[in-house]
Amino acid sequence: MLQLTDFIIDCPDPMKLAAFYSEVTGRPIKEGSDDNWAGIAFGKIELAFQRVDDYRPPRWPDNEHPKQYHLDFEVDEIEPEQRRVVKLGATLQKDFIGPEGYGWQVYTDPVGHPFCLCRNKGVTWTDEGVVWP
Repeated sequence: MLQLTDFIIDCPDPMKLAAFYSEVTGRPIKEGSDDNWAGIAFGKIELAFQRVDDYRPPRWPDNEHPKQYHLDFEVDEIEPEQRRVVKLGATLQKDFIGPEGYGWQVYTDPVGHPFCLCRNKGVTWTDEGVVWP
C-alpha cells in the first residue's frame, strides 16, 4: 500500500521558492521548513522545495535542460512495494533505509523520472490513508 505524499521541486533556495509559492497559492509555508527543505501543504499532499547544490534551472521546452522534480510515496512496508514497482518497470537507484527500517529508496520509472518510496517513523495507516505524527 502506498500514498503520494510529496511533489518535490529542486531549487537553490527552498525558503525563497516556498515564499513565492506561498504568496501565489495563499497557503502558508509549513512549520519546520528550513534552508534545505521547505513545504506547503495541500491537504494530504505537500508541495516541497529541496536544495540542490550547483542547481541549473530548466529551460523547458528546451530538451537539453529538462524539468526537475520527483515524487515521494509513503509506504506501509518497503519490501513488498519495492518488489511491486520493480516488477512494473522501476529501477532502484539508491537505498537510504536505515537499520530500523525507516528512510527512503530512490527509483527511476521506465523512462527515467525519479521517485522515492519512503517509510517514515511514527506514520500510521488508516482506512483514509497516512496519518503523520
